[in-house]
Amino acid sequence: MKIINSFRNYILDEEFKIYIYKNKVNIVNYTDIVDFTSKQIIIKYDEGKIIITGHNLSISKLLIDEILIIGNIEKLELR
Repeated sequence: MKIINSFRNYILDEEFKIYIYKNKVNIVNYTDIVDFTSKQIIIKYDEGKIIITGHNLSISKLLIDEILIIGNIEKLELR
């Protein structure tokens, strides 16, 4: 039963998460893309906004609830 519950939680996970890698940011369960340029991307989530600043920013993966941003990331702000 524990395996089924773990699988169910994985499938239905609605928790907002940010994964930061070298030159990549993966955001899960965001609500909207507010602004998008090659120097700044603003992502909205339930409790605020994320502002990603850098150079040559682009969206590598875009799903309904997940986005992967790549480029030379200089700053990440939570507001």
